[in-house]
Amino acid sequence: MAAAGHELADIDGAYAWLRLGISIALATVGGVGMWAVIVVLPAVQAEFGVDRAGASLPYTATMIGFALGNVFIGRAIDRVGYMLPALVASVALGIGFILASMASSVTQFALVQGVLIGAGSSATFGPLLADISHWFRLRRGIAVTAAASGNYLAGAIWPVAMQPFLVNEGWRATYLGIGVICLVTTVPLVLMLRRRPHAAALHAVAGASGFKAKPIDLSPSALQALLVIAGLGCCVAMSMPQVHIVAYCADLGYGVARGSEMLALMLGAGIVSRLGSGMLADRIGGIRTLLIGSVLQGLSLLLYIPFDGLASLYVVSFVFGLSQGGIVPCYAIIVREYMPAAEAGRRVGVVIMATIAGMALGGWMSGWIYDLTGSYAAAFLNGIAWNLLNVTIMTLILFRTRRPLVRPA
Repeated sequence: MAAAGHELADIDGAYAWLRLGISIALATVGGVGMWAVIVVLPAVQAEFGVDRAGASLPYTATMIGFALGNVFIGRAIDRVGYMLPALVASVALGIGFILASMASSVTQFALVQGVLIGAGSSATFGPLLADISHWFRLRRGIAVTAAASGNYLAGAIWPVAMQPFLVNEGWRATYLGIGVICLVTTVPLVLMLRRRPHAAALHAVAGASGFKAKPIDLSPSALQALLVIAGLGCCVAMSMPQVHIVAYCADLGYGVARGSEMLALMLGAGIVSRLGSGMLADRIGGIRTLLIGSVLQGLSLLLYIPFDGLASLYVVSFVFGLSQGGIVPCYAIIVREYMPAAEAGRRVGVVIMATIAGMALGGWMSGWIYDLTGSYAAAFLNGIAWNLLNVTIMTLILFRTRRPLVRPA
């Protein structure tokens, strides 16, 4: 009981905020697994002599590995805590970048991206969000979205940091350097997260927090299925600018560097969106917050079609980042609003897997549409259609919720 009392004191306490800071740092470094492949996509396409859809396959493989990793690592942390699964994943991530730098074909490159880099990087997203949710009671929304912001910090920092090395050393040397950096930074950070909340403390928090599951006219399995479909739809839409903005700028004659800057701007704005969404979700709930973000994402996608000037693209990318940044973390908040804490890793992992599957499908689909039409206009329209699916499902869930969430005094 003394141990439980000590752990309970850490909930919302100084240790919880320290753990959140470490988690953000870990997500910022480990998140490179999602973004590096986007930056090197044009160079990989040129070296291996494949079309745009073929060059998008390594990204798709990365997202598949990332999606499956969220599920399996999420299940593991429910059983053994965060540190051990994340330690294995961190080593796989670093080794993956080193091996990818030696790939002799796009198939080998895609395989390493999926099995090692994607799966290794997954420990710094869904499982990390589930873990940090156990350490906060009153500010769970902002804590989860702050931890998720590490992924966007990675997207804002890594593409810009990679550019001079890509120009001077090439993508292979850049990948080798990233692998070494990951090994020497993520492993110590994971070891600092070796503590896990005591089961009695978790039970006490659940009973004392004042957070009650939202009553809803849907079974848990039906709700989970709807969240999976909604996550797929919103991220097919989200993937169009995130995956192809660099290549889009290159096609328009603005160059890869300008596209990387737009990606960084987009993801930097996404950090603001994520933090703002966390604060909003603590007030109005995850469903409403996600619905607002999804509507704004669809409108910002529409702006990409008429505005393709250099200055306009910077502005639209910034608006897109502000619109969509908080969407994915809201799924973790929604799961915690409706589902038991003991199932957090598994439930969050499944929904995050769906969102990443949407990114993978959308990344490939946009390249395929580009190859068919010779332009990205139809790809943007395709994204808008998938986004409407997400808005429809989230509206349905909102209407099936019977009364507001009970909040702590």
